[in-house]
Amino acid sequence: MSKSNRVSRRGFLGASASAIAAPYFVPGSALGLGGTVAPSERIVMGVIGVGGMGRGNMGAFMRNKDVQVTAVCDVDKNNMNNAKNQVDKRYKSKDCKAYDDFRGLLAEEKIDAVCIATPDHWHAKCCVEAANNKKHIYCQKPMTHTFAEGQAVVAAVKKNDVIFQVGSQQRSSGNFRRAAELVQNGVLGKLKHVEVGLPQGNRNPPAAPKNPVEPPPHVDYNFWVGPSQMVPFIPARFHFHWRWHLNFGGGQLMDWIGHHNDIAHWGMGMDKSGPVEVQASGFKYPGKLDVFNAAYHYKISCKYANGVTTTITSNEQNAQGAKWYGEDGSWIYVRRGRLDASNKEWIKGGFDAGPKKVYNSREHHRNFLDGCKNSKPCICPAETGHRSITPGHLGLLSQALGGKKLKWDPENENIVGDAAADKLLKKVDYRKPWTL
Repeated sequence: MSKSNRVSRRGFLGASASAIAAPYFVPGSALGLGGTVAPSERIVMGVIGVGGMGRGNMGAFMRNKDVQVTAVCDVDKNNMNNAKNQVDKRYKSKDCKAYDDFRGLLAEEKIDAVCIATPDHWHAKCCVEAANNKKHIYCQKPMTHTFAEGQAVVAAVKKNDVIFQVGSQQRSSGNFRRAAELVQNGVLGKLKHVEVGLPQGNRNPPAAPKNPVEPPPHVDYNFWVGPSQMVPFIPARFHFHWRWHLNFGGGQLMDWIGHHNDIAHWGMGMDKSGPVEVQASGFKYPGKLDVFNAAYHYKISCKYANGVTTTITSNEQNAQGAKWYGEDGSWIYVRRGRLDASNKEWIKGGFDAGPKKVYNSREHHRNFLDGCKNSKPCICPAETGHRSITPGHLGLLSQALGGKKLKWDPENENIVGDAAADKLLKKVDYRKPWTL
């Protein structure tokens, strides 16, 4: 079997990992931008998953004076205790509660909102439980590990009428907003093609341990694996590096598609839609798949109903970011720290892009907090986050089926003409006793 075909259907699924009303507030000066905020006007938050990204998000939220973090949760007691100490130091108290089970945190009635920064295979379960407990939710990207989980999260958020923000923070950056606005206003004329460049994945995994390794005593590894398939503990694929194993993440493809394809969709006006055809090609895997089994190189080709095509690829020749092309060869390109265009006038400060104005969020965490307070949808709500990564889920399925071209109905979210593939895409295969 060639390396490009080593991902089984089970591998594609990665073992299928897994409102309290907003508090009363006074607008204006009591938005956490300075001064003292009364307790009745604060958003009470809990943080689930407090590794590096989780503690970073927590710090960003605590910089807002109208936020009070009261609880943290992690199955790694070192992470949990470090986060509790960070919170207690910020508030000069010992009041922060620490949990090793997210369900205990979600049961706290006084908590208005949660930040979820667990490994990908836990996102959906935590989000659905949070929504059912009427908590507003800030969830790291990618929103979910599998497609079926994305549908479940979107449904739970809608049913419970809670505010949701995906941590696709590029939407709250000026360059990305400007690029999307230019494209939406048609400065390129008829849009023809979009290149989405993502980083390459990990191609050189360490060797697997010769003998079984016990998890560290401060980690509940069984709980950490949770709804995913139980696999041996390997230190090299634990914190951070879990993303290179399809049991827990989706490789660099799914790690970054929620950034640059999200921006590509924004410019294309596809926040509530998606492609009609998806096909994977050129996937390359590490020489051994016993530690990491996600592709380090990948290409996904998509076609949309309006004739626009996209490529999502880790090709080293393709710069990271999003680049939209018009039929006449004109282009607009954006990545972190750079905005460029074939016509330099378009990116000058005084240029009027046109009448369409895209959602303007100046800071991603603040945008979520404002949404919690005024019940206004955030710049990257659940459906947007789900739609942005759907081409990745479909691409992984196409690859698992030997590079088969999949016809997609974005309105009804069904694979057309292939019931078996559609069933596989929507399968939820959680390890007992976990359910979605």
